[in-house]
Amino acid sequence: MDYFFGMDLSQFLGGLPLHPLVVHFAVVLVPVAALGLLLLVLFSRLADRFGVLALLVLAVGTAAAFVAKESGEDLAAKIGRPAEHATWGALLPWVAAGLWVAALIWFLLHRADRRANRGRSGATIGGALLTAALALVTVALSILVGHSGATAVWAGTGAGTPSAKPSGTVTTPAAPPASPSSSAPAPSAEATYTASDLAAHASASSCWAAINGSVYDLTDWINAHPGGPQRILALCGTDATAAFNAQHSGQAQPADQLKQFRIGTFG
Repeated sequence: MDYFFGMDLSQFLGGLPLHPLVVHFAVVLVPVAALGLLLLVLFSRLADRFGVLALLVLAVGTAAAFVAKESGEDLAAKIGRPAEHATWGALLPWVAAGLWVAALIWFLLHRADRRANRGRSGATIGGALLTAALALVTVALSILVGHSGATAVWAGTGAGTPSAKPSGTVTTPAAPPASPSSSAPAPSAEATYTASDLAAHASASSCWAAINGSVYDLTDWINAHPGGPQRILALCGTDATAAFNAQHSGQAQPADQLKQFRIGTFG
């Protein structure tokens, strides 16, 4: 969503995606502030000294969480949406904002009790319990956001060679089948495949696609793709050149990841 004075939040700092830069502020500051508030609730004597600081840190972290949410949605429109990470990431800023409001109310009630030189009132105790509960939820949600984001980024980066890649002992191309109904030959080095060959591998169990003149066996990449399996399943059995270039034209990392799945040429 391109508000914030019309800026594209998916690319902002030196042409780099803003989301992976700002998200680290959110997943560090928010849980740290939440844990700090939990300690202040448990040891209320510390609240006079550190209460304002904890609220300020949480405010900055919450703002970062909202920016990360919006920049993440913009980035997802370009490279795909990691479903689990997007779900948790959309919740975190709102939960953090709720924690900030609850903590502010509790802190003001606590200060009022101190000024009146009285014990904690019922309202203060209730605010403390609500703040503690929201702090625990916020910490748990921050962990889920961080873990799912790391999984979306790194899943599949160490994937081995796809099982359908050509065998190193085969040196001559195999002739392509005459029709889709005939059984496809085992891929061999620099074999040439046709649209009929692709059509015979259009499922999750065997997913081939042609991109920029080459044929790739994407079966092992279906569940590892950061944008989710549907992004790859939609390409199975097709010439996916236009779809790939629309998403990743000029991007080095997707092209490098694609190389390991190459099994031949498309013709």
